[in-house]
Amino acid sequence: MPKAASNAFLKIQDEYLKEEIRRKGITDINSLKPIQPDIYLWQGDITTLKCDAIVNAANSALLGCFCPNHACIDNAVHTFSGIELRLACNEIMQRQGHEEATGEAKITPAYNLPCKFVIHTVGPIVGERPTYRDCELLRSCYRSCLKIADENHLKSIAFCCISTGEFHFPNNKAAEIAIDTVKKYKTETNSKIKVIFNVFKANDYEIYRG
Repeated sequence: MPKAASNAFLKIQDEYLKEEIRRKGITDINSLKPIQPDIYLWQGDITTLKCDAIVNAANSALLGCFCPNHACIDNAVHTFSGIELRLACNEIMQRQGHEEATGEAKITPAYNLPCKFVIHTVGPIVGERPTYRDCELLRSCYRSCLKIADENHLKSIAFCCISTGEFHFPNNKAAEIAIDTVKKYKTETNSKIKVIFNVFKANDYEIYRG
């Protein structure tokens, strides 16, 4: 469970993580070309992306993945941000007093990541096929993240493919919902936020390109 660490540990951890991320290579949003006005598509490791906020596909405990070395985005974000992130999430959950609801979002500092903030959202877990409610909850994830980003005056946000990994939302349908929800939000609110659709797999890149 989340525990505080000494300043000596944090100093070593922070220096190590910043160097590891530097070695992986940092991509600045300013180096990307939009595919549509204020909309970007980028394939790569979201923990190396320099923008105002990245979105973490979290679990309802909001404390990071509980499976060591598991290859999920939640694990990657918490690993390269550092243990301060889990402590910050724990403080939020302690104040809240209950698990995070699906479709909602919370914001924390990004600590050692190149971005400024991490926005955590819990996507729907899908059975054999997504229901209408699953689709609406996924839409809520995108809207909640955009809303909290605008409330914090952020100029850019990078979305991962929420719910498509361990939560089994079909990739094509998830991409359709993501794009549609972002476009509707920007039209309805006149938001000027820049949105990056971050994909890791080539298959997802082709889906979003299509």
